[in-house]
Amino acid sequence: MSNKVKIDAITTQEQDFAQWYTDVCRKAELMDYSDVKGFIIYRPYGYAIWENIQKFLDQKFKEKGHENVYMPLVIPTSLFQKEKDHIEGFAPETLVATMGGSQKLEDPLIIRPTSEVLFCDHFAKIVSSHRDLPKLYNQWCSVVRWEKTTRPFLRGSEFLWQEGHTIHESEVEARGHALKMLKVYEDMGKDLLAIPFLTGTKTEKEKFAGAEQTFTIEALMPDGKALQSGTTHYFGQGFAKVFNIQFQDKNNTLQYVHQTSFGVSTRLIGAVIMAHGDDNGLNLPPKVAPIQIVIVPIQQNQPGVLNKAYELEKRLKALGYRIKVDASDKTPGWKFAEYEMKGIPLRLEIGPRDLKAGMISGALRHNHHKISFEDGALEKEVPVILENIHEAMYQKALTYLLNHTTEVHNMEELEDALNNKLGYAKMMWSGDQKDLDVIKDKYQASARALPFNQTLFAKNCLVSGKPAKYVVIVGRAY
Repeated sequence: MSNKVKIDAITTQEQDFAQWYTDVCRKAELMDYSDVKGFIIYRPYGYAIWENIQKFLDQKFKEKGHENVYMPLVIPTSLFQKEKDHIEGFAPETLVATMGGSQKLEDPLIIRPTSEVLFCDHFAKIVSSHRDLPKLYNQWCSVVRWEKTTRPFLRGSEFLWQEGHTIHESEVEARGHALKMLKVYEDMGKDLLAIPFLTGTKTEKEKFAGAEQTFTIEALMPDGKALQSGTTHYFGQGFAKVFNIQFQDKNNTLQYVHQTSFGVSTRLIGAVIMAHGDDNGLNLPPKVAPIQIVIVPIQQNQPGVLNKAYELEKRLKALGYRIKVDASDKTPGWKFAEYEMKGIPLRLEIGPRDLKAGMISGALRHNHHKISFEDGALEKEVPVILENIHEAMYQKALTYLLNHTTEVHNMEELEDALNNKLGYAKMMWSGDQKDLDVIKDKYQASARALPFNQTLFAKNCLVSGKPAKYVVIVGRAY
């Protein structure tokens, strides 16, 4: 198969961004469809990306004192319905089991769409004193939400995620923890995924069902749409009062705990695909790539070529890198196109001429630049190359974010930002949801976040002209 044929197999981003995305998911072998709509098969290459995200975050969570637990897959309907606001937020999305074997269940079981009620029920049983606090728990699991419209990784009927649940003595401590976990997510974007996230607070309408306050990380995609990539929440004492999670404080007075939650999902894989990919396929940042370096022997039947390829593999593995040597009988051109499609950050080539000259050649995936360096400099060169790739990818994404965030002062500028500049519109808002509903109805755009920096730049709301209370970022979203 020629290089050209391989690349032509992908719809271009300009032609149809949504189809490009689906093509990449399939042709880079990230996933496949199952026989049930919205339930995808995570193929090894796609699941490996999730494993790298999981490994990064799991370490960060544990550094901050979290312990991993596992809650049941099912929730009795009677338990799920205890928290009214929560059930109203999730009721349309639940998958319910009504039969157990041949018996009809008196209390039907909900396949978890999220696990707040399970954690709350458990916390109420194990906490009695301030000495039991805080409890910092996290679980890695799958959840089921019966979505009408599904897309691989972005919105599925089942998806993989982590959900952290913590309880604290005080509001100050709990709110601080929710913001601390938001920072963990923000750092993950920068340090692992090479994605700069917009961070801030969700509006009252956009916050999580049952939360007092929701904080968000939002990634801006090349088609100008936002992808909500993770959230942290301050629940206050709402769940605690419903589930009677109480403790005796230092004065022997009964108090309700203050609660938080935080979560990201395999939607992050979709963010990486869209944020960095191009018309040749995936383009993976080195730290999250399942294979960081591929070594392609050239004229591998010539003396010494394969031996040198495996020697380079051994030396790079000693540095801790994830390596593949492709010694198959496919042509180098086919291999180049294949690994470009799979987004492998660094390709190294070794052939008879390289052997004779004591050199190693190759190419960078993110910008297609050719490279060459001395064999003896391998251990020095490769770490610098990979670090430079990551930084270049992050800076490119950051520049895109900054160039596509437009401060707007009237409806004409808002429309231009959403329709032509394709990105975020930063505007003044009265705080009245009706004003944002106007934008939703007219432009299919919603409030993505109230940025933490609330420096007002105009006196009046862009929509209604009423006195402005907030700076809000609006945009279209997945």
